[in-house]
Amino acid sequence: MINYKITNLRSSKNYFLNDEETTNFFKKNKVQNYNIVNLTEQKRIRRNKILDTISIFSFFAATVLSTILIIENYY
Repeated sequence: MINYKITNLRSSKNYFLNDEETTNFFKKNKVQNYNIVNLTEQKRIRRNKILDTISIFSFFAATVLSTILIIENYY
């Protein structure tokens, strides 16, 4: 289920709706008066950024540890 944050551009009132509620909402209201933000996509993007950061840090830590092990074993 996709969640949306819909903001009225004139009154700045926020509505948090899912797919079905969004379609019903725009049957009654004009689309050009509202700003639509896909919250599900924003949550996915945020989670992917965190996972990218963790993977880069893990790769860096593994590289440093392997370098330390190589130095200790051969020198």
